[in-house]
Amino acid sequence: MDKLSGYVNWSEEIRKFLEERVKELRRKRVLEEARKVIESLPELPPGTAARYVREDRDSH
Repeated sequence: MDKLSGYVNWSEEIRKFLEERVKELRRKRVLEEARKVIESLPELPPGTAARYVREDRDSH
């Protein structure tokens, strides 16, 4: 690292890395929370999504 200190701003590189790592961990946490919410939702009968799409399409 000492040999490259004239070419690399190490504190800036480390700061950027840590910022990206924190963003990545936040995204993972949000996805985990979203999965838990989705898994807790009741299952819908088959054809429900198609019925909703059809109703929406026909209402315009």
